[in-house]
Amino acid sequence: MISRVERISEEQLKKIQNIVGEAFVTNELFHNWGSIDERREDVMKYMALYVDYVYRTGRLYANEDFTGFIGLEDSDNEHKLSQVRMLFRMLTNIRFSRLKSLVKFAKQIGSSNDKYSKERHLDALMVCVEKGHQGKGIASELVAYAKNMSDTLEIPLLFDTDMKEYADMYQHFGCELYNTVTADNGVTRYSLCYKK
Repeated sequence: MISRVERISEEQLKKIQNIVGEAFVTNELFHNWGSIDERREDVMKYMALYVDYVYRTGRLYANEDFTGFIGLEDSDNEHKLSQVRMLFRMLTNIRFSRLKSLVKFAKQIGSSNDKYSKERHLDALMVCVEKGHQGKGIASELVAYAKNMSDTLEIPLLFDTDMKEYADMYQHFGCELYNTVTADNGVTRYSLCYKK
């Protein structure tokens, strides 16, 4: 069963931040930051700040044993002030040169989901399964929960990923791949949508 993550200790939050960080160290989004070993520290910091934002704005959901996580944001309920706070914390905790390269890349692929993002929608901010628990159907359970929320709200559910295998997985779960955009650093953003 998937439910919103609420009222957890700082120790529990740090554990989730570590699980998500480890899952994203190999993500193509960060390949400009060097080899996996070279980028590990900054990716872990970046994802810790991102998870903190997702949790503190009430958008983090998990399975019962906290081995799978999904962030879900209704576009009608964005928290602009919290986003600004997260960005400020990133600027003070992560090397500026790395953030600059990430922003350049984000600008090039940022319009990849324009087809649906102009209307009210549900954003999958992240999907993560702890490495030792992958292949057990947890990702399927997380996506099914998001699809159910999308059906209930009667709005599209959007996924963006920079990993082809994840784009393939979301298609397997019933999402439509409707756009791809490749940045000049060679990273491709896959934009997918589920709607009933």
